[in-house]
Order: sequence, then C-alpha cells, then structure tokens
Amino acid sequence: MNYRILGKTGWKVSEIGLGTWQVGGGWGSPFDPKVAEEILHTAFDSGINFVDTADVYDAGLSEAAVGEAVRQRSEKIYVATKCGRRIQPHINETYTIEKLRRHVEDSLRNTGLNRLDLIQLHCPPSSVYQRDEIFALFEKLKAEGKIAAMGVSVEQVEEAKMAMEYDIVSSVQVIYNMFRLKPADELFPLAKEKNVGLIVRVPLASGLLAGKINADTTFSHDDHRYFNREGKAFDKGETFSGVPLERAFPAIEELKGVFGAEVPLASLALRWILMQEQVSTVIPGASKISQLESNVKASELPGLTPGQMKAVQEVYDKHIREAVHHLW
Repeated sequence: MNYRILGKTGWKVSEIGLGTWQVGGGWGSPFDPKVAEEILHTAFDSGINFVDTADVYDAGLSEAAVGEAVRQRSEKIYVATKCGRRIQPHINETYTIEKLRRHVEDSLRNTGLNRLDLIQLHCPPSSVYQRDEIFALFEKLKAEGKIAAMGVSVEQVEEAKMAMEYDIVSSVQVIYNMFRLKPADELFPLAKEKNVGLIVRVPLASGLLAGKINADTTFSHDDHRYFNREGKAFDKGETFSGVPLERAFPAIEELKGVFGAEVPLASLALRWILMQEQVSTVIPGASKISQLESNVKASELPGLTPGQMKAVQEVYDKHIREAVHHLW
C-alpha cells in the first residue's frame, strides 16, 4: 500500500481507503456486523488506514462497526464520518448549529471514540457553504477536542470552491471517476493551491466501472441503483455518476478494449484515479472480501500509459461528456 498526505492535516493516509456505505451488507441488504468486522479488519491488515463512514449509513450501525474495529487495533486508523443528512427537511433553513453539534456528539457515542479524526458536512444544500456560523461551529468543536479536522462532502465543484474559502476546511470529498472528469479541470488545481486534501468517492460509478453490470442486471428495490436513477431520494449523481445506462454500456465496452482482460477493469479504474497526484485517497466500498482485494490491488499496479490516459478521455468525450459534464 502506498500513502499520501491529506492536505493541511499532514496525515499520511492510504491511497486506497475504505468507504462503508455498503459495508456489512451491500445496497438493499440487511446490515451484518460480522461481515462488517471481517471486511474492516481485512482492510486494516492490507494497509488501509483511512475509513469513511456516516451517521446515516445503516442508521449508525456502520459508525458503530467502524469504531469497534478501530478500537481493537494498535496502529493508527483515521476515521472520517459525516453529518447533516439526518436533518429533515434537508434544506438550508433547517440546518442549525445546535442540530449539527448534537449529530457530531452522536457520532462520538456511536463510534466510542474520544475524538473524530475528520468530520465532514454530508452534501448539504448549496447555501450552507456560505454560512459563517456553520463553519465557526466546527472551529469550536476542534478547540473542544471533539474533532481533529473538518471537511466537506460535495455534489458540485462550485460547492467545493465555496467551502474552501474557510480555513477550517482541510478536505473535500468529491465524485471523480472515468465518467466524471470535471473535478480534475476545475477543482484539483484550486485544492492544490489551498493545500486541501481530496477524497474521491464513487470511483467505480456505483459498480458500472467494474464492467459486470449490463442491460439484464436487476437490482433490489432497496438498492439506490434501482430507485434513485432520476434523483428521487438524493442527488442522481450519486447513482451511476448520473450517467444514463444507454450511454454507459457502449463506453464500458470501449474501455475494455483499451485495457484488455488481464487486469480487472475495477482495479484499472482506481489506478486511473491515482494517476492524479492531487488525490489524497480513494474510498471504494466493499461488501465482499473479494471486492476489497480488487480495490487494494490498484495500489500495486504500474501507472497507466499516456496512450491509455488519452483513450479514457476520448471515451468520455464521445459517450459521457454531453450528459453529465455541465451538471456537477
């Protein structure tokens, strides 16, 4: 495993981290703490030292599993969690410092940790990024020793730009993958200038870039890939990166032609992200040990060639750009 610096925190984090949206179950499946425990400890044994969770993942069960596993380890594991999505209705007017403080304290109890390494606003309404009192709260929480650092998880590049105006913001979590290229053009240079760490989520476009989903694939009705394709529950960019499947499938076939079958497309898609030196860590999820092992393998692969990088850009421009580039 290779390690990179997470912006102004100075932390050395594994370039492959672990996202826990579906740890212990998988989308549409009930949470299994034993599966979660196995995946978490296998991740740590593989050199992963950065875990991302959220208070809304399995109603706090994900946070609890992460906290329990981390407390059993002797090495330093950085725990990032998120707050804000529990606020309903999810609008600017209902975001208050009282609610956010209470949610941070709930996360401390859920994890059983004395301090949260990184707390992130969880894709709040855009107006929240312009409210001084929200960011002042996290300054206070840091001074109180309840958090070590604060970041934001965003839907849009413009939201990241607004958030980075505040000194307390140490990291930005953003969707970036072979089907979502805009952040590299408009966000990455500014993050480098401000020394803000970049955490990449949805790196496989909800499994599309694993190359195993096709037109005949079915999903559980509890799986966001079934019910959120048009954004009925949350931003549609979180589901398949917002790419219409009729555009995605021919693009995937061309990518398979570019890379061949020797290395799994999922591992190559992660390695492609790591070609961006500004990325601090990528946080693919895993509901199975085999998925975790594939993710970790990406850190061991050689760099992609200029020809392969150019080919990915061409596939994006041909099939994907028109549908998504202007939206996020």
